Amino acid sequence: MAAVSVPLHAAGKHPLRNPKFRLLWMGNTVSWTGDQFYLVALPWLVLTLTGSSVVLGAISMTAAIPRAALMLLGGAVTDRASPRRIMMLTASARTVLVAAVAAVLWLHAMRLWALYLLAFGFGVADAFAAPAAQAFLPSIVEPDQLPAANSVQQSTVQITALAAPAPAGLFIRAFGTAWAFFLDAVSFLAIIGALWRLPDPPPAAKSPVRRNVFRSIVEGLRYVQADVALRSLMLVVAVLNFAIAGPVSIGIAYIAKEKFGSPSDFGVLMSTLAAGSLVGLLLAGVVKHRRRGRLLLLVSTLIGLCLLPMGVLQRVTMLAAVLFLMSLAAAFLNVQLIAWFQQRVERAVMGRVMSVLMFSATGLMPFSLAIAGVAIKASLAGMFLVSGLMVLVVTLLAAAHRPVRQID
Repeated sequence: MAAVSVPLHAAGKHPLRNPKFRLLWMGNTVSWTGDQFYLVALPWLVLTLTGSSVVLGAISMTAAIPRAALMLLGGAVTDRASPRRIMMLTASARTVLVAAVAAVLWLHAMRLWALYLLAFGFGVADAFAAPAAQAFLPSIVEPDQLPAANSVQQSTVQITALAAPAPAGLFIRAFGTAWAFFLDAVSFLAIIGALWRLPDPPPAAKSPVRRNVFRSIVEGLRYVQADVALRSLMLVVAVLNFAIAGPVSIGIAYIAKEKFGSPSDFGVLMSTLAAGSLVGLLLAGVVKHRRRGRLLLLVSTLIGLCLLPMGVLQRVTMLAAVLFLMSLAAAFLNVQLIAWFQQRVERAVMGRVMSVLMFSATGLMPFSLAIAGVAIKASLAGMFLVSGLMVLVVTLLAAAHRPVRQID
């Protein structure tokens, strides 16, 4: 199954030389920077109001539940409507929600239920905006530009996540949380304005029978099931995220506390993870290669091998080196897989397939976190050993299929 090619620009050009992609990237960059102010302001506000980490976790779950529950529906709607308009609508909804919370704060009338409503609204918006964004990108860049375009976007997200939180904290200290929410609301106008100036994707060929939304979702799942390479790499994505999310996020904090006893060592390890991810994202956008299927399998194998010894490493420097290599490989693999999915999938089902991908990447994360918390008490080394073996086994299963090995 081949992706529909939309001849927009000469092959070989970097996507930032494409004015349409550049406009989208600039609007997203402003919006993503504003999001960092929101991500600092919201937990600070919740803890200020309640002093409870339980409430903070409950508000986070209020966003996570609709995001996971509606993700497949979001993909189906994307295939029926314009992904550009869905992105504009969800960004506009976020603007209204954040501005309303900012106004309530400004008037000193904040109630906790308003923050639950804000989180729920963001979760619903994410469920529709995420597959729409992945489906929209292939309409403004050439297929061979997709790895670089995804690399640029994800690298920018990583850079804003590294650079913006500290200034956001200083801003909140100087001006208060209300102004931080206002700033985030204003930042959404940048992406809305960019999308306003961009064209809608060419319409996909319509089926003569108009199926209801739920049958449309089933069609998307069947599309993935029918493509051996697609479903095999989708399984790799699901297992990678399950094996990495909980063990790394909880396990590294536990190691820093119990083995090294230093918050500074924990900071070094987390910075190493971020740095490795950034390098991997940048490499994914510039490395040219053939036989991509074999490369993806090799990178997935490297991730599994990195996970195996993490529980027994005794020095911060050794653990940091392994984390850097693993996060570099994971980020590189993530960009290449997304680009390959976008190149391979037919436009008529792009939204549904990308929603399946994103669901497989995020749907198991809460279970991974919960299981990791229990597994650490039984055996830290055993948890990482099992995680690494899971990645290696699923990679081996994917490699057993010739269509995966022959991906180019």
